[in-house]
Amino acid sequence: DVQLQASGGGLVQTGGSLRLSCAAAGFTFDDYAVGWFRQAPGKAREGLACISSSDGRTYYPESMKGRFTISIDNAKNTVYLQMNSLKPEDTAVYYCAASYYSGSLTLKVYEYDYWGQGTQVTVSS
Repeated sequence: DVQLQASGGGLVQTGGSLRLSCAAAGFTFDDYAVGWFRQAPGKAREGLACISSSDGRTYYPESMKGRFTISIDNAKNTVYLQMNSLKPEDTAVYYCAASYYSGSLTLKVYEYDYWGQGTQVTVSS
């Protein structure tokens, strides 16, 4: 049974940091890219960053470059999202997801096959 478990969310003050974790169960990330997304109430799901397990390549949308960093620990089958200088507008449910990797990184939601349950991040002003 394929599962992704996102964790590490919580309440943080403006300017603070959090590190989210995404652990896989039932499969390995070997042939997959893993992405982080978020969804705030009333808004569409937004892609933040993705990484390929096989070659470590990363992709960030221009709007996400600078504050967020994605990384992978293949030995632990876990992907991380380090978030710094958090702002109230970063408040959302954060999801990780896995997409079969064919050499091209994408943050298109429909390209992702497996999704974690989400972890809430709340940034207070």
